[in-house]
Amino acid sequence: MAAYPSIDIKPVQTRYAQEVRNHLIFMLNGGAGQPANPQYSLDLGVTEVATGLLLAATTTGEDRPSAGTIVMTSSYRLTKVGTGEVVARGTRRISSSYDRPRQEFAALRAQRDAENRAARELAELLKLAIGQDLSRL
Repeated sequence: MAAYPSIDIKPVQTRYAQEVRNHLIFMLNGGAGQPANPQYSLDLGVTEVATGLLLAATTTGEDRPSAGTIVMTSSYRLTKVGTGEVVARGTRRISSSYDRPRQEFAALRAQRDAENRAARELAELLKLAIGQDLSRL
């Protein structure tokens, strides 16, 4: 498939889901934003789970996570505009690991960077999945 048809991506509720949506809009439409007259409509559901891995005890004897992983999952449903016919659906998952330094702001920033990385990679997986689904039509 040379180009993707025009696909409208419906709004989402969370910051990380918005990151996925923004990247996907950019990739599907070549940076042009949402299409004016879409052929398809895409519903996204994005969830995130953050986990910490305990690698070593701190000097004070407290056990603190020193690494973390973000697991981001997206379910999608592509429907034809006008008829509402579901033409594709699926789920994709990506994980992104990060170091958790002892300084609180640095740890929060590292987690945010991992979320952004996971969102970008998840959008790429979704683009490929949608392309495969559309090639079967």
